[in-house]
Amino acid sequence: MNKLALIAAALVAGFVSIACNTVQGVGKDIEKGGEAIQRAVK
Repeated sequence: MNKLALIAAALVAGFVSIACNTVQGVGKDIEKGGEAIQRAVK
């Protein structure tokens, strides 16, 4: 299980680093993710 979590975390970090080149971009992506979760809950 630990190995799976480590692989998943590495993949997420890789996608985030590819998608966003700046801290501001990461913040925007996190905000968009939060908004999507809020819409899904409603």
